[in-house]
Amino acid sequence: MTGDDQLEESEQGEPLPDGGAAGADDVALDPWGSSSVSDYRKLFEEFGIEEFDAVLEEVPNPHYLMRRGVIFGHRDYRPVARALQNDEPAAVLSGFMPTGDPHIGHKLVFDEIIWHQQQGADAYALIADLEANSARGMSWDEIDEHARNYLLSLLALGFDPEAGELYRQSANREVQDLAFELGAEANFSELQAIYGFDGETDVSHMQSVVTQMADILYPQLEEPKPTVIPVGPDQDPHVRLARDLAERMRFFKVSEAYASFELEPVERDLVAEFHERLEPAEFDDDTLRCVHVAEALEEAPLSELGIAADVLRSVLTKLTEAGMEPIRPRTRFSDRRATEEAFDALIDAIDGEKRVYENHIDAFEIDRDEAEELARQVEVDTGGYGFRPPSSIYHRFMTGLTGGKMSSSIPASHISLLDDPEDGYNKVKSATTGGRETAAEQREKGGKADECPVYELYAYLLAGDDDEFAKRVYDECVGGERLCGDCKEQAAQLMKEFLEEHQEKREDVADLLEAAEIELESPRRQ
Repeated sequence: MTGDDQLEESEQGEPLPDGGAAGADDVALDPWGSSSVSDYRKLFEEFGIEEFDAVLEEVPNPHYLMRRGVIFGHRDYRPVARALQNDEPAAVLSGFMPTGDPHIGHKLVFDEIIWHQQQGADAYALIADLEANSARGMSWDEIDEHARNYLLSLLALGFDPEAGELYRQSANREVQDLAFELGAEANFSELQAIYGFDGETDVSHMQSVVTQMADILYPQLEEPKPTVIPVGPDQDPHVRLARDLAERMRFFKVSEAYASFELEPVERDLVAEFHERLEPAEFDDDTLRCVHVAEALEEAPLSELGIAADVLRSVLTKLTEAGMEPIRPRTRFSDRRATEEAFDALIDAIDGEKRVYENHIDAFEIDRDEAEELARQVEVDTGGYGFRPPSSIYHRFMTGLTGGKMSSSIPASHISLLDDPEDGYNKVKSATTGGRETAAEQREKGGKADECPVYELYAYLLAGDDDEFAKRVYDECVGGERLCGDCKEQAAQLMKEFLEEHQEKREDVADLLEAAEIELESPRRQ
């Protein structure tokens, strides 16, 4: 969960797919590796990331990165979008591992944090110094130097430290305390499956993962609220684990149920289907009972039910044993890790008809959404966190200026925000393009803007908020009107101007950083 780390080299060897998912080798997601994503569509199929276009219309004043498809995917972003629309509490957080200079890939995340802050979200930016030390072996002096550079660039681009929060992991006691609690809900086998940890992995490296989970949930310590984590797709394993841990920390699980006993999700779907299909009036006392559903299931061909035989046997056993118990839809509050005080408070808070059991409460006059909010409120009132699962948005990786992936070992492939403006100009002028071999062929066939690192610079950075300009560059390229030499000259000049302006602003905000409530020098040394 460290923004855009595509320039970093892997220390874990070959990256594993998230959770060891079969068939996802070509879209392996390794938070500490140099993995890229060759086919973003497979992220939707393999890992459940949704296309951002589906939610774009719900986003107020969308950022140009959203409009242009640079932000291409999301997990559960709608609650954040709704909160921004309705001026309700929301938060944004991302972190930066200070292992080198901030570069134009990091600017994507800086911009996403700042945009959410400008839309009214509480904004958090952190320096992942514990991760840099444990996973990268960076010294604390090196970390301090790089951290300052990240923070200066963030402030220069528009982050408001008075309206947001900057912190470093090693100095935030609340994060460390939360990490300790979250660690009780995770185990080595889980981290091994997700991250490929083995017997040679340092304990501090594993601890840094749990600290990142605490970072992701930190904005909700004061109150539960929709929270988005802007990251590159390689950081998705962190987001998925954080969402799981947020659920495990909850006092209550809210679900739909049809009888006093528990059904597996596929069993519950089957019972729900037959509850809708069968008419209670057809039975003796106008009541649909478990035994009636069991009889109907036994008469239905297995091929028509669309379930495995063992699932049918399981649900038939449960229904038969329940006998004449009525089948009635209800909302279930299951005790996950609630205190006795919280369980009793929930009983009192549920209005209308209810049934109280040893480990759950069934309510008959409250819908699922109301039940979720009630359970969360009771949890918070009785000392729990009430975490909402964090959301995430994913941006595309930038192609290296020399083609292929950006690499920290190939300076010409990327542009640092600290590069001399003339060097930035020269790097763009020397960049690979998506142009044809000759000017005549370019005019005849048009350029391949979709494969051009220079066009990416326009779309991701140089065109700014001007969609018309970005589209004109694209159309002129693919239409053959724009030749690569002139295009690179324009881009190089714009990059030079951007670096000059950005570095002037960095100087202007130096005092602002000194006044911010963040430790610039770590008390830790090695």
